[in-house]
Formats: sequence, structure tokens, C-alpha cells
Amino acid sequence: MEGDRFDVQFTRQAEKNLKGLRGLAANAMRIIRQLEENPELGHALSESLQGARSLEFNLKGSGAHRAVYVIFPVERVCIGPHEGIYARAERRASGLLKS
Repeated sequence: MEGDRFDVQFTRQAEKNLKGLRGLAANAMRIIRQLEENPELGHALSESLQGARSLEFNLKGSGAHRAVYVIFPVERVCIGPHEGIYARAERRASGLLKS
């Protein structure tokens, strides 16, 4: 049912991270778009990122990646390479919560 779908929205920084994946961006988007059907696909995070979730995935030739996201009435998604993603997610989540 179309009404059960979620809207996945990206922060500007997340869009830049996706562009940085170059030829792999379409594959990453395909994986992340699965959240439209099942926003709880990733696992729940804790501590300073409590309330956020992380979707882990691998891209052939690029390794491990994670999309860190928060489910709001309109969903927002952060994405980045595996290294340092949680520190960047904390900064981005802080900015989203202030807006």
C-alpha cells in the first residue's frame, strides 16, 4: 500500500557523501531506498545517538558503509563511509534536532 511507504530525505552533507561514491552511488541509493518500505531495517543505536538507527551495507569495490538515520514523520537519512560515521552522525543529528 502506497500510504504505508516512508519518504527518505537526505541532508545536504549526506548528498555530498553519496556523490563521493561516484559509480557506486546508485547501488547505495538502491540499498538505502529499502527504508521506504521498512524504516526499521537498520539496528537501533544507543548513547549519544539514541533514537537513531544504522543500516549497514557493503558496496563491491568500496567496502563497508553505514547509513545513520532518524525516523521522523518525514524521515531524514545520513550516510557516510564506515570510518568515523558515528562522530559525523552525532554532529548532524545535533543540527537536525536544533532546527
